[in-house]
Amino acid sequence: MPTYRHGRHEHGQNFLTDKRTLDTVVAVINATSGPIIEIGPGGGALTVPLAHLGRPITAVEIDSHLAKRLASWAPRNVTVVEADFLAYRLPSIPHVLVGNLPFHMTTAIMRRILHAPGWTDAVLLVQWEAARRRAGVGGSTMMTAQWAPWFEFELHGRVPARAFIPQPGVDGGLLLIHRRAEPLLSPRQRRQFQALVHRVYTGPGHGLARILARNTQLGSLKETTSWLACQGLSPSALPKHLNTSAWVDLFETTRSSPPKRARRRS
Repeated sequence: MPTYRHGRHEHGQNFLTDKRTLDTVVAVINATSGPIIEIGPGGGALTVPLAHLGRPITAVEIDSHLAKRLASWAPRNVTVVEADFLAYRLPSIPHVLVGNLPFHMTTAIMRRILHAPGWTDAVLLVQWEAARRRAGVGGSTMMTAQWAPWFEFELHGRVPARAFIPQPGVDGGLLLIHRRAEPLLSPRQRRQFQALVHRVYTGPGHGLARILARNTQLGSLKETTSWLACQGLSPSALPKHLNTSAWVDLFETTRSSPPKRARRRS
């Protein structure tokens, strides 16, 4: 029989047991407002201190054994829902998300969160390198760049592997995501903007000057080099080196359009 206290392999459960980290998460959540939705509460190690904040909590747990156990003794302001978070319908009213995410499900859950309405802040414990990449440390990932006009990403700290039971092979990282009160672009422009980011990240060329010249309407190699200089970047820089304001300027300058292809001579 599986030992649910130590997590189940099929759900990728590594339960957070370190009090210092738990206190840090609660402190971050305490600086926010509104109802709380916890992703994968497990045995309730984080649920209980969060409940002390006095705010309504919905704990979404995929493991039926853990969900029933937590529901049997959870504080009154906690509602336990047995469900897969990827299929759970999030409310449209303002709320806060928090969770110790299964490391192998981080990307899928992140996509689900970023597409969801309503929430104002997300406090997520993920794999350390994933937290660094999502926060843009050393350069942004394509996913972070695609969502940056609407969200701010922050790396809040490192969590050692020994803080979990069972202990994973890598450290964790605390990632904070905040929905911008005033987006840098309209939600109606999201698909066009994200298509531009995808085109730049995946387009042919060595160095941003050539990539932008080939894959956007920014202009010739000379013009793209000049635009990059205004952004403080060299022609050999990579897409990950573009910051949010540069992406927005690129979008507004090129109107997101791909370059026109010259007609082939017959």
